[in-house]
Amino acid sequence: MHDSGELCIETAERAIGHTFNDTSLLVKALTHASISDARVDSNERLEFLGDSVLGLIASERIFTLFPNLLEGEMTKIKSTAVSRRTCADIADAMGLLDLLLLGKGMRGGAPLPRSLSAAALEAIIAAIYLDGGLDAVRTFLVPKLDSCIQKAARLGHQENFKSVLQQHAQQNLGATPQYRVLDEEGPDHAKSFKIAVEIDGCQYPAKWAQSKKRAEQLAALEALHEIGLIERTTDGELRLIESVHNDSAGA
Repeated sequence: MHDSGELCIETAERAIGHTFNDTSLLVKALTHASISDARVDSNERLEFLGDSVLGLIASERIFTLFPNLLEGEMTKIKSTAVSRRTCADIADAMGLLDLLLLGKGMRGGAPLPRSLSAAALEAIIAAIYLDGGLDAVRTFLVPKLDSCIQKAARLGHQENFKSVLQQHAQQNLGATPQYRVLDEEGPDHAKSFKIAVEIDGCQYPAKWAQSKKRAEQLAALEALHEIGLIERTTDGELRLIESVHNDSAGA
């Protein structure tokens, strides 16, 4: 990660796989607000545009790859394909975080938040779009995005375990899952939460996480394991049991 305004254009273009006609777009896409004199000169505006371009390309690919899926299932797959986690994974695989121009205050012992990686990818998508149009974005993004889309479709849960559990509980048990905070630790700015899910009086094993949202997802996953609705494949992936996936697709 750079702490000055200097960027090796050739190195960045090689990592991204796109040669820019207007290299100023590349520089701006990799300029974090912490090093910019004015936020309007950082990558935040490009991030805004890139988010929409990413959504368009993802929707286009899902529509093309799965001609028999209805809107609801396509929407679930898209939510994973354009998620901050997916964007961060793609960005990290490219080494975008190492290319970012950051203020000195951003450098320290603590790991940088993955949201920086996700934002950098969206900014790069916008820069490529402005520089070369949608075809250039497709060339850049489709090889990286298709595997994420295929995986989300294959596993069936789109990493939204709360949604899967709620649908099962309401359809089969006539109940709605309730999430209980059993314990919390740490200072206000870095709390961890222990949360368990309860369905119709039955409480499942609790899970710890550094946010309530993540702890709830992990608790829901634990419940799905206990109920037998999800399994771990030989590759270590979490897969929704086929009968449940089919029920979800038909809903």
